[in-house]
Amino acid sequence: MDHASVLALHDRELREGARPDGPGARVERVGGVVRHVADAHGWNGVLWSDLDEANADAVIAEQIAYFTALGHDFEWKLYGHDLPTDLGQRLTAAGFTSEPQETLMVGEITERILDAQLPDGIRLLPATDRAGIDLVADVHEKAFGTDSSRLRARLLDQLAADPDTVVAVVALAGDEPVSAARMELVAGTSFAGLWGGGTVEAWRGRGIYRALVAHRARIAADRGYRYLQVDASDQSRPILERLGLTPLTTTTPYVYEP
Repeated sequence: MDHASVLALHDRELREGARPDGPGARVERVGGVVRHVADAHGWNGVLWSDLDEANADAVIAEQIAYFTALGHDFEWKLYGHDLPTDLGQRLTAAGFTSEPQETLMVGEITERILDAQLPDGIRLLPATDRAGIDLVADVHEKAFGTDSSRLRARLLDQLAADPDTVVAVVALAGDEPVSAARMELVAGTSFAGLWGGGTVEAWRGRGIYRALVAHRARIAADRGYRYLQVDASDQSRPILERLGLTPLTTTTPYVYEP
């Protein structure tokens, strides 16, 4: 895999060429940025920018004014290769708060990824209705210790409006939900995005996360996608590297709350 060309393809298809990720959302290209605008429980933020030292501060101020007028907090999704090189410092100076850095990892869908199997005693339940999404959200809260109300509302909206754009799944030990994950699919692109893979603490280290990657990869391959892409935490990066995914750059969320 040519890292530079795949990273350029990722930027072109998923950032500069971004599309709305749910009903009522829109993508706007203005002032050197591509921004995603949604309702209060959707994702609002800047996905891509083409800035330099001369205009960066002014464009940052414009985005703050725009989203503040809408009453939304928003995220500037900063990648390690974005310019200017001090863009993160400029965002911090403008009032953004940085969240933990993650690693953008990409890999071709190969047998190395597809071969991972579920541990004994674990079964998968596709989350295709409210009951299933409630299980996904509950696992998310237990695994990450964060509120999942926005995630629950967003997934329900996506399933109702365009179910082909999202795949959500729960891993069960008996009737106990122990892990969950989702996959975002953008038609016409090369990348299937893996998101939200989390396992409750007592069930970690048993291969469930790996099996959920393989499960989603099989679905992506069947639908014609070539690559998997993940914003990986330090915990998931080693597992993904063993499956053949490669680090391409870093990504850091910078969050602004009006």
